[in-house]
Amino acid sequence: MKNMCIIGMCLVLFSTPVLAENKYVSDSVKVTMRTGPGNDRKIISLLRVGTKVEVVQPGDDWTLVRLANEKEGWVINRFLTDKIPSDIELKILKSKYQALKDSASQMQEKNSLLKAENKKLTTEFAVSRKELQKTSKDYEVLKTESKEFLQLQSKFKAASSKLAEQTKKAEKFEDELTKLLWNQNIKWFLSGAGVLILGFIIGFSAKRQRRRSSLL
Repeated sequence: MKNMCIIGMCLVLFSTPVLAENKYVSDSVKVTMRTGPGNDRKIISLLRVGTKVEVVQPGDDWTLVRLANEKEGWVINRFLTDKIPSDIELKILKSKYQALKDSASQMQEKNSLLKAENKKLTTEFAVSRKELQKTSKDYEVLKTESKEFLQLQSKFKAASSKLAEQTKKAEKFEDELTKLLWNQNIKWFLSGAGVLILGFIIGFSAKRQRRRSSLL
């Protein structure tokens, strides 16, 4: 039986924080918080409207509450409410509205920056597209010119090879022509010399015969 009582007390103690609820001081100028459940008890604090309190021990007319600073006292039930007071709720709504307004302003500013960035990117894209088209066109021209260049290079190599071959033939022909002319000149020289020598011999013989005739 004693163990059951201890267990029951433990359950009550540990379950108290779970059962704790929050209330707010209702729309009054100030609410007194006293040391006990009665108007004859000492006032230990004056609570403003909207003060959040934790219910420690509810009662029929008075409720034991705990403040955020851990101070505890008794407050009349009619001054407590489960709903947030209208002025506090209004402040919360104003705060949320201001936060939304600031967020909207930031989003609008960010949107303006994004529009400017988008415009810049659009312009850069258009420029890049034109450059790409020009590059593609230049590439096609270069490819065509390169093809023509390779064809011309091939023709040039073939012409160079043919010219070198013809040059060799020309040099060989020139050597042969030089030899032929040299041989022909020698022949003409020898022929001319032979004619001169023959003429000289004939003349010399004729002159000798005339001398013999004159002696007889």
